[in-house]
Amino acid sequence: MSQVADREAQARDADGADEGLRLRDLTKRFAAFTAVDSLDLDVPSGAFFALLGPSGCGKTTTLRMVAGLETPTSGSITLGGADITYARPYRRPVNTVFQNYALFPHLDVFENVAFGLRRRKESDVDRRVTEMLDLVELGAQTRKKPAQLSGGQQQRVALARALINQPQVLLLDEPLGALDLKLRRSMQLEIKRIQTEVGLTFIHVTHDQEEAMTMADTVAVMNAGVIEQMGAPAELYENPRTTFVANFLGQSNLIDGRVTNRASDFVTVDMHGTSVSIPSERAHADSDRGWIGIRPEKVLIGEEGEALDAPGNTVPGGVVTDVSFFGVSTQYLVRMPWGQELQVFEQNTGRRRIFTTGDRVELSWRPEYAFLLDHSQDARAGAEQEDAPGE
Repeated sequence: MSQVADREAQARDADGADEGLRLRDLTKRFAAFTAVDSLDLDVPSGAFFALLGPSGCGKTTTLRMVAGLETPTSGSITLGGADITYARPYRRPVNTVFQNYALFPHLDVFENVAFGLRRRKESDVDRRVTEMLDLVELGAQTRKKPAQLSGGQQQRVALARALINQPQVLLLDEPLGALDLKLRRSMQLEIKRIQTEVGLTFIHVTHDQEEAMTMADTVAVMNAGVIEQMGAPAELYENPRTTFVANFLGQSNLIDGRVTNRASDFVTVDMHGTSVSIPSERAHADSDRGWIGIRPEKVLIGEEGEALDAPGNTVPGGVVTDVSFFGVSTQYLVRMPWGQELQVFEQNTGRRRIFTTGDRVELSWRPEYAFLLDHSQDARAGAEQEDAPGE
């Protein structure tokens, strides 16, 4: 265990409880616009937590209030049991890593990381900086200036400079937004490794669904200033509770249906003449109408009359309207008898031919993969978002 993780564990033992970060009824209004609306949130110490949402959802405003860069309209923020709602930014045990790195261009890597320690006239600077640069795997780059480093290396310097201050919470504001796709994916794993090693609380703000699900232990999906749903990435993806979460995290087929029976284990729904079953714990509609949800990769596609390995929910009469080949998989659009086009993702294993436009097909899925959402919600919510970092 690292020295930072040791200190966190000792603090928890001394207090007798893990206070972590707590937001209570936190609200931020800008004139007539409410950016964050009565937000309650608990982030335990040592967690890797992600605030995920589209532009304007309130995620960055929340982060800035925790950092002390915005003053709440109402509500409270406590960290480790201490109220920091109106504390000055420099008096909070919090550091922030921004998308633009904010490194000092005239200082080399070593001095960028040492800056805070030297300013506070702390001791043993050389050893602590060396240990931190080794942690972020930049021990061989100590005397280079930021301009001589790649984007990923600059981001590691920014991480090291923030972590060396031993904050209780590290805030990451779209930290990978300036990197290209390949480097971004590499840095996702690198930041997760660093967080695991140091044992600090990381709160990561992003509009990138893949980034949040890859890195975070817990994800809170924000929309219009509130949290739509919070949980482990797999839980949010497999069992969304709102149409916004279903559409924003990946893609979903949402099909109009009418509930015909509610049993203890399964809910039966009439889907345009076909009876489908949905596990009760995945049914989130109280009325007799709902949206039947199924992820495209959970849908099986086959020839007319073909026996598919998904007993219970077989839907005949489909016609392929579009085919997109992606190498490892093929994406189909299939028009169903009621006129709706459903998405199907199939892995290219070579076991079956790739269908072509105009082919008549049947679709099927296992009941345990479906979910049911309230029909009063917009089926298109979250599906088409104009994402922009920093909102």
